[in-house]
Amino acid sequence: MTTISATGQGTRIAIVGAGIGGLTLAVELRRRGLEPQVFEQAAELREVGAAVALSANAVRFLRDRIGIGEQLAEKAADVDGLIFRDGRDGRVLGRVLSRSEYHERAGAPYYGVHRADLQQMLKEALGEEGLHLNKKCVRVEDGPQSAVLHFADGDSFEADLVIGADGIRSQLRKEILGYDDAQFSGCHGWRGMVPPEQVPSLPDPEAIQFWMGPGGHLLHYPIGNGEQNFLLVRRHDGPWADKSWVVPAEKDEHLAAFEGWDPAFIEMISAAPATERWALFHRPPLHQWSRGRITLLGDAAHAMVPHHGQGANQSIEDAIVLADCLMEGLEQGSGWDAARQRYQDIREGRARRVQITSLATADMLHLPDGPLAQERNARLGSPQVWDRSLAWIHEHVADRQLSPAGI
Repeated sequence: MTTISATGQGTRIAIVGAGIGGLTLAVELRRRGLEPQVFEQAAELREVGAAVALSANAVRFLRDRIGIGEQLAEKAADVDGLIFRDGRDGRVLGRVLSRSEYHERAGAPYYGVHRADLQQMLKEALGEEGLHLNKKCVRVEDGPQSAVLHFADGDSFEADLVIGADGIRSQLRKEILGYDDAQFSGCHGWRGMVPPEQVPSLPDPEAIQFWMGPGGHLLHYPIGNGEQNFLLVRRHDGPWADKSWVVPAEKDEHLAAFEGWDPAFIEMISAAPATERWALFHRPPLHQWSRGRITLLGDAAHAMVPHHGQGANQSIEDAIVLADCLMEGLEQGSGWDAARQRYQDIREGRARRVQITSLATADMLHLPDGPLAQERNARLGSPQVWDRSLAWIHEHVADRQLSPAGI
């Protein structure tokens, strides 16, 4: 067994997971003078075939604090507004803010970017030092003087603070809870990436769009290379019986599930093979994000369904606030226990609200025909829809409650 070493007794930080949240936290802590060690179970940082929607509440930090604004502008698509459509006839139910209006109201762009591109930007901002690949954390031995992380290859690492940024299937969350609390949301979906030449009928290709109807919806948005990233969601009858969250899809099952919907809608989902079907899971809100020397971040703390597109964005907000709280604790001498509680106090209510409203959004999108759907359509067509339903997410400035010292 090899013991991985790090300098700075008392400030040894282990971050488990090199996803968007973990890397953002590592970059920000290193910028502030600490030397966090990041442990990732994958042998290579590679995310293929997936994109991420970055709203202004996260982009402002990637631009102004992490320093990858230029790279994002080069690699990402600057989304031109949000459009709600009826999925069966394609008519517009509501349009929310143009590109320039969004920039002005929210204070930063709304980007669609390939997840691998974003992860590479964060990796380059961090550098190779302190990034450990092929390190699957299987156990944390939490003691009065330190915590020891044990890895599947027999290596170990001693830390003063452990951050669980290891995603929706977090091992560190299990360390805190003692059990797996994943909950099926009642929906499954298919994902796809479609080149622009395969969707010639697509209206408003530069916008992020929801096409909705009874029992299902389609969400799509452009990324920097012009492709459309889509998530096609359908209600699932009964519980999710399979042990795996991702199962092989039957040929064209996603087409059969939306037979008769708008031709442009069908054109998009027909352009991707959709060979896998994903169960959409989430995890219930926690009352305590820390135990011993372990603290959770991002999906490990508050995994949510994707109907608000906020999973990665909330992880970035977490990372910035946690970094600020930790630095504040060091600078003011209040210690890391107080810093971690302050982090939770600032973040818990907001993350919980995003979790709950993300679940509720599926119910709203999937309404059957009738008076409730008509009322929904009227609300989506109202000029107040931004202020009533969306501004609280996108205009939020996560570090506003924190002292500017050291930022």
